[in-house]
Parts: sequence; C-alpha cells; structure tokens
Amino acid sequence: MKLSLRQLRYVVAAADTGHVTLAAKRLNVSQPSISSAIAELEAEIGVPLFIRLHARGVTLTPVGERVVNEARLLLKHAQDFAQNAVELGDALKGEITVGCFLTLAIRFMPGLLAGFTQKFPGITVALREGDQEEMISAMLAGRTELALAYSLAVPDEIEAEPLIDLPPYAIVAANHPLASRKAVSLHALADEPFILLDLPHSRDYFFGLFRSAGIEPRIVFKSRSQELIRGLVAHGHGFAIQNAIPATTIAYDGNSIAVLALDETLLPTRIMTLRLKHYPPRPAVQAFQTYMREAFSPRGIFAPGSITPPGVDSVKRRKA
Repeated sequence: MKLSLRQLRYVVAAADTGHVTLAAKRLNVSQPSISSAIAELEAEIGVPLFIRLHARGVTLTPVGERVVNEARLLLKHAQDFAQNAVELGDALKGEITVGCFLTLAIRFMPGLLAGFTQKFPGITVALREGDQEEMISAMLAGRTELALAYSLAVPDEIEAEPLIDLPPYAIVAANHPLASRKAVSLHALADEPFILLDLPHSRDYFFGLFRSAGIEPRIVFKSRSQELIRGLVAHGHGFAIQNAIPATTIAYDGNSIAVLALDETLLPTRIMTLRLKHYPPRPAVQAFQTYMREAFSPRGIFAPGSITPPGVDSVKRRKA
C-alpha cells in the first residue's frame, strides 16, 4: 500500500470539516487535491470511506471512521518524529492534546498545567473538556492522546491508570441546620430536595449511592455545571453530592456552602489517566502522564491529605 502523509492529512481534513471545499480552504490547496486524495485512499483500501452528499459535503462510513481515527494518530506521531529529528538533543517540545472531565478540569487542571509548563516549557497542552462519554469518544477517535477522567464505563481499548480515589461529600447551604456538623448520614438528608449533576455515567454513580443506602432522591434541579449546582445549594434550593470538591466554600456568586462527610461507607470515584492501549505514547504525552502521576502521589501537589475539603476532618475523610 502506497500512502503519503499528505494524502492522510487531506482525508482527515475532509472528515473534520465534513466538506471537500472547507478542507481545501483549511489546508490552502485545491478542491481536486482533496477529492483525489480521498479517491486514492479508497482505491488502496478497496472500500468507500465517505458518503458523498450534495454540494461536496461528505460524511464518514463506518470503515472510514476507523481509518480516519488511525490516520489522526499516525499524523501526530509523524509530526512528533519530524520535530524530534530537528531538535535532537533539545528538551521535550511539541503540542499534546489532553482531555479532562468537566468537574476535574476546574479543580485540578489549572494547577497541573501551571506546574507542568514550568517543568516542560517547550510542551504546549491543548485542553479539551467534556463528560465521560465525550472523553472516551475523543480518545477512540484520535482527537485526544491522554485524558484525566473517572473509572466509569472505560472500554477495553483504553488503558486506565488509577491516580486517587475521591469519596462523596454532601454540600448544603452555609445556613442549613446541619451545616455546623463535620459529618452527616445520607439518611438525614433523605427528605431534602436533591440537585443532580446530570452527566452521562455520573448520574448513574449518584443514583447508585442512594440505592446502596435504600433512599429515593427527591430531585428538584439537574445541571451539567458543578458551579451552578454549588450556587443553587448556597441559596438553599437543596443539597448535592460531589467528589471533586473545590478548595473554597464560596460559590460563584459569593454565597457560601458547607461540605459534610457522609457517615455511610459509600463507593468513591476513582480518578484515572486514560490513553489508547495499543499506541505507545509520544515522549511529550508520556511526560504529562508521568507528571500527573507525581502530582497525585503522597508527596505531590494533590496528595490525598492536601485535597481534603475545607472544614472536613481528615480522619473522617479517610473513614468515608
């Protein structure tokens, strides 16, 4: 099979834009160049990669989706090889694409990126945020090379390395009758209105906590935003359960919440680094994965004891 990186680049651009004309404009080449690259690759493989739509629009076939995912990864490795060849002997350089679960991003990514950039100034990190499904889909599609996510619904194609477990906590308004406690039973909150973090797999995790305690939550609000949930809680609309607790008890609008450990022994969430199993990480990607591993180690910036929520007894946290 005779394929060039140029052909693969053209085909990936067509897949990303969904249009031959837009792909040509993005790469500053002619439309026939894009069409020819697609036709040549289809001829080599022997099956259609795209379904042609009106006005030069294109959409991937199932086989085309797999081929384009592989092509994205190959192009990233080729780019890394070219840069390393030019910069032999220099420090690690280049751009990597890292995904991060929404709630983990706001809690941990600013510190991770600051420390990593200081240690590896030649590496640029392109960050993509999303829920668990979006993180996994982006990785399988070759759009991200590494992700910080949870151990929820991880497919066999992805290698998951555990970093740290985060137990669940209840959050209530600062003036709530239970706010002065260090810990509370989930049963004591059973009749309270509940505000749900409504993300794929996350909602199943929270429902599982209630099921394990034999409780049916009374849901009054649902949101994809952790900060909106904290604001609703701070204004007394209900309580919520969160794992990645910010280092402050002040909500986005300036109102306050209280964080309470839960008396029940409930399933924690596990933070993982995710990457494709059968593709060895590029050196820059490996450097970021190693840095995250160190950051969540006992001596790291996010060591288990250092991320205990404000006002929560660390002994109680370990028990939970």
